[in-house]
Amino acid sequence: MKVVNLAEKLAQFDAHWQPKVVADYNGNDIMVVKFQGEFPFHEHPDTDDLFLVLAGEVLLDVEEETHRLGPGELFVVPKGVRHRPRAEREAQVLLIEPRNTPNTGDPATAAVKERI
Repeated sequence: MKVVNLAEKLAQFDAHWQPKVVADYNGNDIMVVKFQGEFPFHEHPDTDDLFLVLAGEVLLDVEEETHRLGPGELFVVPKGVRHRPRAEREAQVLLIEPRNTPNTGDPATAAVKERI
């Protein structure tokens, strides 16, 4: 058991779209990630996808609609729903996903989730 300082964890890396695991919770990975540019459209067939914006602004394209998320706002994309996060300027985001969930929905193209 220990305190996790999200700002300190986010200061440890510069890469975009590379989630970093900072804690575990009931079989889930708690991750921080930096967004900038566009991530590919994808879906997760077995799990919802939770986005909590810590800093910046995220545009979340969900099917035919775009949602604008600012600091302190979260959005849950239901499992099986096609979506794409994007950010014009760097945004910092907290994600919660079941352990070993590929960020692209496809293990072959997913980022390796480093623990920091």
